[in-house]
Amino acid sequence: QVQLVESGGGLVQAGGSLRLSCLASGGFYRLNLMGWYRQAPGKQRELVASITSAGNTDYTLSAKGRFTISRSNAENTIDLQMNSLKPEDTAVYYCYASIDYSLKMKDMDHWGRGTLVTVSS
Repeated sequence: QVQLVESGGGLVQAGGSLRLSCLASGGFYRLNLMGWYRQAPGKQRELVASITSAGNTDYTLSAKGRFTISRSNAENTIDLQMNSLKPEDTAVYYCYASIDYSLKMKDMDHWGRGTLVTVSS
């Protein structure tokens, strides 16, 4: 069974940093696009950053220049380094992956359970 497990959330003061990690485990053929989404109270889930297996990245405007997404294909992990955190970054952060189970079962969406990031002012 494929699982995405996040770690690294917590409480930090504004201006501080946190690093989130996500490990994909279980039986699968290939990890494709991976990324981080977040959902703040009362708001819709939004993309924060994504990274392809080739290392191409994309960021939401509010994350550019402050957050960096990285990936290890060998270890099946992605990280999100978050610097200069702001109270408006407070949200539950979810790891996402598009996974090929096999050559015939491709692009299956998977989500982690989420990790809470709280930024105090």
